[in-house]
Amino acid sequence: MGCTDPQAPVETTAEKSTGASSPSSPPGQTFHVDMDQVPQQARQRIHSEEAKERLTPHSVSAPGNVALDLSQVAKVSSRIPGQVDKIMVQLGNRVKKGQPLAAVESMRLDELVQEYLVAKSKLDVASSNFERTKQLQAENIISQRRLLEDRGHHIEAQAVYQHVREKLLNMGLSEQELHQLEHGSHLEGHKYLLRAPLSGTVVAQNIVLGQGVAAGEQLFEIVDTSRVWVFANLPIEQAREFKEGDNGQVVPRGGAPIHAQLAYLSPVADETTRTIRVRFDVDNSQGHLKPNEFVEVRLIDQQQPVLSIPLSAVTMLDSVRGVFLKRDTGYDFVFIETGQESGGLVEVIHGVNPGEQVVTEGVFDLKNAIMKTSIQGE
Repeated sequence: MGCTDPQAPVETTAEKSTGASSPSSPPGQTFHVDMDQVPQQARQRIHSEEAKERLTPHSVSAPGNVALDLSQVAKVSSRIPGQVDKIMVQLGNRVKKGQPLAAVESMRLDELVQEYLVAKSKLDVASSNFERTKQLQAENIISQRRLLEDRGHHIEAQAVYQHVREKLLNMGLSEQELHQLEHGSHLEGHKYLLRAPLSGTVVAQNIVLGQGVAAGEQLFEIVDTSRVWVFANLPIEQAREFKEGDNGQVVPRGGAPIHAQLAYLSPVADETTRTIRVRFDVDNSQGHLKPNEFVEVRLIDQQQPVLSIPLSAVTMLDSVRGVFLKRDTGYDFVFIETGQESGGLVEVIHGVNPGEQVVTEGVFDLKNAIMKTSIQGE
């Protein structure tokens, strides 16, 4: 037996005819699929699209929470001491602005009404005397001194009247009610009505019939949730990309996205988290958002056009992300480096050139052709 040099390995017929590179090829190489290796039925499912530069919106998401719009909240309190005589609404009722909520019986109110009527009467007398004095002085019947005295009395009476009038208005009485007082209609039983300062829902009721109340004591709370605030915190570098007035979305759990507008960015970063607090003003007329619930907020960062392809074109092969490119003789699977994803598009940083045809439908069929050919080759 003689020693001979070992022969170089001979490529098998199967290896010669595969037409597809092994899926274990390292990144940087491509897998090729000849057109005739794809079944006719599968070819009909394959569609491609040109890779091109386009404006790809980048979505920034963050957890948020719903809060009441403080301009839509009212805490109703009594402005004078008294006793609850009647309650017209209860917890959960919808009320309109100006609607009576409760009647409070108060001796203090009666005293103010009396002061008001006396002040109005004195003002009428002083006004009448002053007008008469001006006429007489014009005819040189009375002295200038008398005119000045009556003028002073008129100014004094007017000041007292206006002071008492403002007290009653600040208590919640309307101009119409004061007009009725001046023409003989008195408030029955020293009562005055607490009225709703805005339309909304009664979410707190802190009184019962016969209860004594002090001035300033909160009796009702009314909220209007047709508009709400949504707060979130963004990293500083993300917050710099946005400004007040930018459009965004609020996504409740299990609900559809709701359009929202960025209304506020805090000028100061949070001391603990080093994030920027932002607020969205949200139309909640349908009542989908509930104050104190957690939501997701999204902002769209409109950047410069970038090379992008449909996200459906991207697939995994041999644990590497890539796409299929249409060629004259078939399809090449190439590795790609991607950027941000949004709106069904993905940014391509490396691996695809503008104008190349990227397979967007039928990707699974091409993967099957590669794997089938690879198995046959083995």
